[in-house]
Amino acid sequence: MDFALSDSQEAIRDAVQKTCAPFDDAYWLKKDREGGFPHDFHKAMADAGWLGICIPEQFGGSGLGIVEASIMMRAISESGAGMSGASAVHINVFGLNPVVVFGTDEQRMRMLPPMIAGREKSCFAVTEPNTGLNTTQLKTRAVAKNDRYIVNGQKVWISTAQVAHKILLLARTTPLDEVKKPTQGLSLFYTDFDKQRVKVHEIEKMGRKVVDSNELFFEDFEIPMEDRIGEEGRGFEYILHGMNPERILIAAEAVGLGRLALKKATDYANSRIVFNRPIGKNQAIQHPLAKNWMELEAAWLMVLSAAWQYDNNLPCGAAANAAKYLAGEAGFQACEQAVMTHGGFGYAKEYHVERYLREVLIPRIAPISPQLVLSFIAEKVLGLPKSY
Repeated sequence: MDFALSDSQEAIRDAVQKTCAPFDDAYWLKKDREGGFPHDFHKAMADAGWLGICIPEQFGGSGLGIVEASIMMRAISESGAGMSGASAVHINVFGLNPVVVFGTDEQRMRMLPPMIAGREKSCFAVTEPNTGLNTTQLKTRAVAKNDRYIVNGQKVWISTAQVAHKILLLARTTPLDEVKKPTQGLSLFYTDFDKQRVKVHEIEKMGRKVVDSNELFFEDFEIPMEDRIGEEGRGFEYILHGMNPERILIAAEAVGLGRLALKKATDYANSRIVFNRPIGKNQAIQHPLAKNWMELEAAWLMVLSAAWQYDNNLPCGAAANAAKYLAGEAGFQACEQAVMTHGGFGYAKEYHVERYLREVLIPRIAPISPQLVLSFIAEKVLGLPKSY
């Protein structure tokens, strides 16, 4: 059992850090204040070839695994970009995996290279206001008519919809009362995001101002038949190939942000002099930070385990959810402690840690709540009765 990164994996980490280096604390502080998608950062990542890290080489990607993608996403977050930088490229890594796995060769050649090159940005539309994580109850309908589908409905918490050229959309093509199982009758589409037929309403939120979150309203939105991924009615099955990688990658981002916060706190504890001694000499400062380090290390090992399981085609649902839970909690605790270590200055934007605390709530809450992870593990791993 080898816990060390390989030479190539270390090279990936170092190269990603180099790409991120020009986008320093001042850049992300300015972005946090002013908003606006970080197009220059997205372009730098695309130009360096990172957007297609998990896409097969024949379609222009690097053909690497979720382990390597996790290393990349942690490095982005840990560079100072936090969730602002990670979320700007997040969907490119996992979102189009259903296209890779279930798309036709024609679809792969048409859909994947523009995203890898950074010419097209995508958004991922699953969640709805009245269904939350109960995906099988989605109400958005896609009705087949001649050579296209007509979509009507609503989605919420859709990231990057303000700047997206494409949309990966899950919609119900067969009414719920006409299928044998609620997981049936949902279909997956990847198509042009025509904002003339979709109303996009941005949601103001407490953090990650540079990456927009939105509510979408579809009114007779048309999708060509050739933009349906795989068979009609099997979309729920297909998106599962994106959900576990998403949990793993957001866990890696939470670890990266936690490590970033821990470094800021440690540096401050070494340099801040109170009562003629650095505050880092006090065990009341040392012990919580030491605990943060241990929790982040444990979470990172769980991330690597889950990613390894996925890359080796092993069932990884429990590991992916556990990684997301542990990293979300460890990242949050580290960011909170970073603010507390800075004392009053932790509340000041110029010290950056207050932004980390706001942003780390994203991987703690999304894409699945910690409570639902606990329920999932209780049922699927421990064999306890389903509680939801």
